[in-house]
Amino acid sequence: MPNETLARRYATAVFQLAQDKTPNTVQRDLHAFAGALAADESLRKFFRSPVVDRKEKEAIFAEAFARFDPIALHTILLLIRKRRENLAEEIVTQYDVLERDARGARQLSVTSARPLPQGELDAIVERLATAHHTKFDVTQSVDPSLIGGVRISIGDKLADGTVAGRLDDIARLLSTN
Repeated sequence: MPNETLARRYATAVFQLAQDKTPNTVQRDLHAFAGALAADESLRKFFRSPVVDRKEKEAIFAEAFARFDPIALHTILLLIRKRRENLAEEIVTQYDVLERDARGARQLSVTSARPLPQGELDAIVERLATAHHTKFDVTQSVDPSLIGGVRISIGDKLADGTVAGRLDDIARLLSTN
């Protein structure tokens, strides 16, 4: 939790700086950096290593990511200078939350037993957008253990319309009687 709070402070500062210029470019570059860390374990270990000289690490990352937006690049370099390398991924997550809030959108997760056709997914999202009077950033995932139906989560609210969910409800009902 403390890392989340600290990451939110960094992300807020970066987001406020980016608002005047290019928030989407900064977001893209931060995601590219986090993706590079996730894809290459040796890069991640080097980035987080406390024994590597800070100036050397800073020079290497400045050269490697020189094409990044200056705000994104200086964010990475600041993390190195302040010994906060472990916050990089959480800062990206918090930046995404700030950007979504600025657009007035909410996160919507749709999980089904099979991939939903685009028309069905669009119909679900449209009905929810109308009911909640908001826009959504949709994440679709597939979980074959659901057997059938759809599980929808909006923030901390969950609507479970899956066969597996109904079977769990029946099992709970039978075990209480």
